Amino acid sequence: MTISARGAAVVTGAAGGLGRAIAAALHVDGWRVLLTDVAAEAVAAAAAPLGGWSRRLDVRDEAACAEVAATAAGAAGGLGLWVNNAGLLATGPAWTHDAATRRRLVEVNALGAMTGTLAALAVMRRQGHGHVLNVVSLAGLIAAPGETVYAASKHALLAFSLGTLADLRMAGIRDVHVSCLCPDGIWTPMLHDKLDDPGALASFTGSLLTPERVAARAARLARRPRPVVSLPRWRGAQVRLLDAFPRLALALTPVIRAAGRAGQRRQAHRVPPGAS
Repeated sequence: MTISARGAAVVTGAAGGLGRAIAAALHVDGWRVLLTDVAAEAVAAAAAPLGGWSRRLDVRDEAACAEVAATAAGAAGGLGLWVNNAGLLATGPAWTHDAATRRRLVEVNALGAMTGTLAALAVMRRQGHGHVLNVVSLAGLIAAPGETVYAASKHALLAFSLGTLADLRMAGIRDVHVSCLCPDGIWTPMLHDKLDDPGALASFTGSLLTPERVAARAARLARRPRPVVSLPRWRGAQVRLLDAFPRLALALTPVIRAAGRAGQRRQAHRVPPGAS
């Protein structure tokens, strides 16, 4: 498919980490990618090898999201894809976070993605086609100990995404899609300083994914929308089972703690001192 046929793709939080990897994968797959991030200089540098199309964007700003959507809609093929990737992580028991931290997590991870989704849908509903891809996390499928406020924000995003998709279908809109990508822990700057953090144990209970692997799955999902995709798939089934039996999940908390600590040690051995 040509770039003009596929249209434009917007990626939030694209200055580095997973967002930058998703933008690169989409670019290779034929999309014209508009990279956005709150860090203007960093996102411009990330966009340079991908066509140089970037904008500063704070996903909490409704007017700014609408402006980015309108800019992308003006590209050949219109706005074909909007990827809500921007996110924040704070670890530790919920009672250790101050109100400002809790508010930032919800505003960026949940409300920011909702704002981006609605800005994209305002364009996509008019043009009759499009796809919103929300990067959720396995933490959106189960309450992750040590990451409870983060998980709560991701649960909210999952519910919003699936409910919005159902609303589109109830309104008779068949060619506008909403997908949720729920990856396991990813070795990005979000976790680089968490190798000794007991609050981040849940993120290390599986095998850490590379940004490139998750980005490749995002690019495939962009081509073939699905309501919810977990990566790896077996981990999604595992956490859904635990979520269905909360007493079992609570009983297994010591096992989860041990598995997470072992995962942190394994990752620390893989990463050379001073590397990230």
